[in-house]
Amino acid sequence: MTSAAGTAARAGGGSPADRSARVDVGSPLPPGRYGLPGLLASEWTKVRSVRSTIWTLAVTVVLGIGLGAIATATTAARWSRMSLVSRLTFDPTRTSLTGLLFAQLAIGILGVLVVSAEYGTGTIRATFAATPRRPLVVVAKAVVFGVVALVVGEVVAFVAFFLGQSLLTGPVPHAALGDPGTLRAVVGGGLYLLVLGLLALGIATIVRHTAGAISAFVGVLLVLPIIVTALPSSIGNSIGKFLPANIGVVLLSVQPQANSFSPWAGFFLLCGYALAALVVGGVLVVRRDA
Repeated sequence: MTSAAGTAARAGGGSPADRSARVDVGSPLPPGRYGLPGLLASEWTKVRSVRSTIWTLAVTVVLGIGLGAIATATTAARWSRMSLVSRLTFDPTRTSLTGLLFAQLAIGILGVLVVSAEYGTGTIRATFAATPRRPLVVVAKAVVFGVVALVVGEVVAFVAFFLGQSLLTGPVPHAALGDPGTLRAVVGGGLYLLVLGLLALGIATIVRHTAGAISAFVGVLLVLPIIVTALPSSIGNSIGKFLPANIGVVLLSVQPQANSFSPWAGFFLLCGYALAALVVGGVLVVRRDA
């Protein structure tokens, strides 16, 4: 009897406690083992624990606030020597938000690194092994990065605005948040950085390489406007209003811009670009090996 029981235990029987202790490593993970909340916590840990995040966010803050302060202080110092046309077309809100047009590069690089850094180190394999539903990983990365980019972008936009207006002394026109279009431009500045960062994240999901993704992002943001400028004006004006850089200028401006969409129409078009890049990236993540 004892020998038979031992044989049965070795063959896969044994007590219920023994059977429950054994783990079949070849079987798939049971459903419900992971979900979006856990992935969000994981991605938040990744984002805040690497030095590249701190550095790129610091550069975003310095560029967004510092360059805006320089632009407004320079304008105040030169106001008496500026032409009448320059005075009449002066936009104090856009001038104080000038730094955001440079900070967009830093926030875009961070969006690239959120994805490409894992591909570069090979840790993306561990991420996908723990989370077989790969599109959910892309969603978690976009949500965590989006929250960080939105908070930083709005803080930078409001600080740059208030600091810039305080530097516009003397007869230089000032702007207040209650003025028509001013609050929209300031809030739009933070939203612009958010969507551009998500566009960069989507590009990185498609390209998977840091240098290639950054090159593609810079090409879309800076090189395409140069190419369009070289085209005949009849063609360039029709194409230029679709470019992210021109959409950003309109969004940060209170005064209307020629040959452009309205601020919110351009913003939603930019959201469409970012969403398309994320969707394509999510599809490729599933189809390609890590």
